Amino acid sequence: MKRSPRTLVALFAVAAGTLVAPQAASAAIPSVFGGQVACEVQPDGVRFCGSTTPRSTVKTFDGVPIDVNAAFPPEPAGGMDGNYPLVMTFHGYGGSKVGLGGMRQWLDRGYAVFSMTDRGFHESCGSADSRDADPAGCATGFVRLDDTRYEIRDAQLFAGMLADEGLIDPLKIGAIGPSYGGGISLALAALKNRVMMPDGTLVPWTSPGGKPLAIAAAAPWITWSDLAYSLVPNGGTLDYVVDNPYEGRFGVMKESLVTGLYISGLAAPGFYAPLGTPGANITGWRDLLNAGEPYEGPEADALLAEITNFHSAYYIDDSVEPAPILMANGFTDDLFPVDEALRFFNRTSTVYPDAKLSLLAGEIAGHPRSATEPDVITKMAQAQQAWFDFYVRGIGTEPTQGVEAITQTCPVDAPAGRSFKSDTWAGLSRGEVRFKDSSKQDIAPTSGIPEIAARFDPVTGGGSCVEVASQDEPGTIEMPLDPVSGSYTLIGSPTVTGKFKLPGNTSQVAARLLDIAPNGTERLVARGLWRPATGGPTKQAFQMHPNAWTFEEDHAPTLELLAKDSGGGALNSYGRASNNQQQVEVENLELRLPVREKAGSLEGIVGYPAPKFVPKGDELMEDFDIPDHRAKLAGGKLRVNGDEVPAKVRCPKQFVACDAVSIKLKGPGFVLARGSIEVIGGGKSKTEDLDLTRKARKFFQSHGKAEGTATVKSAETVGKFKADRKVKG
Repeated sequence: MKRSPRTLVALFAVAAGTLVAPQAASAAIPSVFGGQVACEVQPDGVRFCGSTTPRSTVKTFDGVPIDVNAAFPPEPAGGMDGNYPLVMTFHGYGGSKVGLGGMRQWLDRGYAVFSMTDRGFHESCGSADSRDADPAGCATGFVRLDDTRYEIRDAQLFAGMLADEGLIDPLKIGAIGPSYGGGISLALAALKNRVMMPDGTLVPWTSPGGKPLAIAAAAPWITWSDLAYSLVPNGGTLDYVVDNPYEGRFGVMKESLVTGLYISGLAAPGFYAPLGTPGANITGWRDLLNAGEPYEGPEADALLAEITNFHSAYYIDDSVEPAPILMANGFTDDLFPVDEALRFFNRTSTVYPDAKLSLLAGEIAGHPRSATEPDVITKMAQAQQAWFDFYVRGIGTEPTQGVEAITQTCPVDAPAGRSFKSDTWAGLSRGEVRFKDSSKQDIAPTSGIPEIAARFDPVTGGGSCVEVASQDEPGTIEMPLDPVSGSYTLIGSPTVTGKFKLPGNTSQVAARLLDIAPNGTERLVARGLWRPATGGPTKQAFQMHPNAWTFEEDHAPTLELLAKDSGGGALNSYGRASNNQQQVEVENLELRLPVREKAGSLEGIVGYPAPKFVPKGDELMEDFDIPDHRAKLAGGKLRVNGDEVPAKVRCPKQFVACDAVSIKLKGPGFVLARGSIEVIGGGKSKTEDLDLTRKARKFFQSHGKAEGTATVKSAETVGKFKADRKVKG
């Protein structure tokens, strides 16, 4: 049964130890980390080195005491003890190191296991007792938000120490963890065999004794690749372009999530740095975001530079191919949605076409609004084990690469949805549902009903499947599509394009895609926060976070554009309402929904994907460079037969059908003939007798032939197929 997280701390302090493991070691390992942590043989022979209370700390590179645990399989009978493949498992925000129970899954499979409490939490200087135990060491032992120069380097140092003691294979290291722990795991995979120094430079990863080390594989889940974008998105990323760095205007704070993270980190307990501390100014950054617009200025620029350069795997120098990575993110996760993994997946697969990458997207619990789908969690855990067995231990068969998406289902206790697989993200969807409104419309500064926003809020709202009574929200732009005849499945990122005019530098646009049921209730399917370029009107595009959701028969997909997605309070507002919000003018608005169904499905409602709007300076992903499949004339010359011209038209095999096909022959300055075909099956042809126009009949009485241009279009495509044709009278 799926469960929606409820308490604030439980929502953010994600437990890391859901995947266990492993194999062998013994009293031959009395201690680790230079004798600083004692080991004890368990009844089953496993050697556990660490503690649950009060702590078992080791000084890291800058003298901060880090609370650590390590464990080794039972001592092999007659075999060599040591040189084990290692799994490093990391905890969620506000959590602590994994104990023996959480390590057993990996131990039982033959791995050594390491875990640490990240600096600033619990007994790594987070609690008052731990700071009292080592005041000097803990003076700078505060939370640094997975800084590549600190938390990630801590893990690299401890792995190096175990390698120097001969206990682990320095080139067979796996990294795994959810959320905050996923941030460490993804950064380790991106670094692979490098360490980031305090000044940001990268050096080879070697142990204190000089042994080279490298990550062999990683399995980060429900985590970020760009921490700044995940917390303060500006809507500037597109899932069909190669590179998606944080560019453009400073974004919109995810207010309830940022507030909840700040509170839960303190309550962990956590140790936040004094106000103004360079590189760890968590309270100062929170205050800056809370103050609101305008964000332009040196403080805001410094914040973005800090978080992108040192706390986000996406910005780690990619001149080295990353270790094999299995990523998993939740469709209804409002904190770290699927596109956080996807942007890393897309760019890496472009730069390194042979890189070993896999992405699982479904209902994966851990952050609001996501629910728990046990079947998805089981699938993820099995995939992680197989990933590490092959890439770290070197056993088993090579795992499948690519993308798997599992549809969201409601209510939360419903079985898991359908699974779709593809080598690429683009390959998951085969058709597109489009709706366009060319009228001029306005988003009023006061638009957005707080009570509805509060129900859809990730922290204190009703969860991923909540339904509210559908009602008009004054001042919003609402674009309802026709109720579905049959059903179709959204799979990907809903895309909005249009001409936007935006005065000033403080305003935003909030977007929601809703499923309106026949009984008048609405459910949130996808959402996004956006900072359009100021001025205008200029054509722009943005996307909501992706989902996989089936619109059932008689349900109506509806786009809402609002001035805010805010319930009015710090803990019930997905997006912070902007200071001095202005009216936003929109025209030529278009909504594009990527769907699983082929073009021509549902009597032509599903079209063939239209060419993407690619902003200047961006590069289209090769996977989205879609061939121009359209209904086309078959054959070459056309011959007049009386007052008609027989024309054979072929529908592409990629379509279910070509509907409402129109054919027109244009000759020397006038139309020669025209006709239409109601429907042609996919991969099939039909011949239609095109009626000659009056001018054409006169023309062919005195001319034996004509040079003409044939145009063919159908309901499923944007634009027309054109081809030169000779027409013989």
